Formats: sequence, structure tokens, C-alpha cells
Amino acid sequence: MQEFRHQSTAPTRSQWVAPGAAIGAHRHDDHQIVYAARGVLAVTTGAGTWVAPANRAVWVPAGAVHAHQAHGRLELHLVGLPATENPLGLDGPAVLTVAPLLRELILAYTRAPDDESQARGRLRAVLLDQLRASPQTPVHLPTPTAPALLALCAILHADPGDPRTLAALGREIGASDRTLSRLFRSDLGMTFPQWRTQLRLYRALVLLAEGTPVTTVAHSCGWSSASAFIDVFRRAYGHTPGAHLPPRGAGGR
Repeated sequence: MQEFRHQSTAPTRSQWVAPGAAIGAHRHDDHQIVYAARGVLAVTTGAGTWVAPANRAVWVPAGAVHAHQAHGRLELHLVGLPATENPLGLDGPAVLTVAPLLRELILAYTRAPDDESQARGRLRAVLLDQLRASPQTPVHLPTPTAPALLALCAILHADPGDPRTLAALGREIGASDRTLSRLFRSDLGMTFPQWRTQLRLYRALVLLAEGTPVTTVAHSCGWSSASAFIDVFRRAYGHTPGAHLPPRGAGGR
């Protein structure tokens, strides 16, 4: 993400984004809440990728260079906030849980971005209160910097369902499993199984948004059965994978 656009103001608006479309790397002088009411949104920075299905939003702090990627037809809602107003107290990107009330507040606030009425001001105040109470969720796929991890992670990005152990993958790239385990903790702040599960969940969200059947997603992402996949997915996101499949006739692909 070396080249990027600078936009002084982070917009507040709603828009539809076509499947597979991308918004190139850019930064704002404002904070921004990025929320996909439909489809799956991936926000990428130099530190990694934050993935947000329809019950999550991404907090992008002022000055952070980021790019957006749409998976499935994306109903995108953006809320810009001045750099002096940080209801979350965060200086880095984060994924936030979007409870039903917060969802409706975001939808209502972004439908009429030019409204300057007192009623809209009250709506904004409640929205900020709900943001302050919104818990962060670990839907983040960090990007490695160590050369050995870059090589290993590239193999798994190409095929998240690759079943090989860390030792077997290490033999392919010329590094021991002990060295790789240490690098995962020091470079990415998580274990190899945690990172691989996060990668598989990320790829699963993308495939589901594109209309891929749940059983196909489970096997292509490395789970031994659909039931095992559904159990992990429910524990990660609070609902079953079927909730992310596009409605029939919606043109998810």
C-alpha cells in the first residue's frame, strides 16, 4: 500500500458496491466507521486485513491508509467523525460488534447525510453512545513481516484448506516448526492454528458472500465436515454460515 489518495474529510453516506469491486488505498484526516449491511467487507491496511460481515463494522482511525474490497453485492454505509471525536479511544483499526440498535442507527444516519436538523443531531448522539458500548471482536488477519512467515502464509492464502502441519509446511520453505512457532507469536501475536483458523474463516465469509454452498465452503476451507465448520463459524460470529448466503436471485456472483 505504497501509493494512496488523501481525502481530508471522511464521507458519511450509503452506497451499493458491485461484487468484487475495490476502493483503492486512501486515508482521511477524520475517523470513519465502515459498515456493510449486506455482503462482506474486507478493509486492508499495512498491518493486515479486517473482515466485517453484516453484524460487524470496521473502525478506521484518522490517518490510517486503508483499502476496501467487496465480496458479494455490498450495501456499504460510511460514518465520518472528526479527528477530535474518538468515542472508542482507539488509535488503530478494529472490528466492532453491531447490535440491532446500532445497525438501525447507522442505516438511519447514513441515509440523509446532508440533514442538519436537531433530530439528526440527537440521532448522532445516540449513535456515538452505542459505539462507545460496542465490543471489539478479533476478526483480524495480520500481515507477517518475517520472510519465512511471508512464504508460509502465501502458501495458505493460495489454499486455505491445505491440511499440512506446521512442520510439513516448514520443510517446504526451509524453516523448522519451532522457529515458525516463535515467529507466529512474535510477529503476528497469535499461534499458527489461530492464524490458520482466522484465514479459513475469512475465506469462508468471502465464499459465502459469493453464494457458495455451506458444505462446499467447509471442505474447500479445510474443515472435515459441514457440522465442524458450522460449529467454529457460530462460535466466531454468533450465527450460522447460512446467514451470509445472498438471497436467491440477488446476483451474489
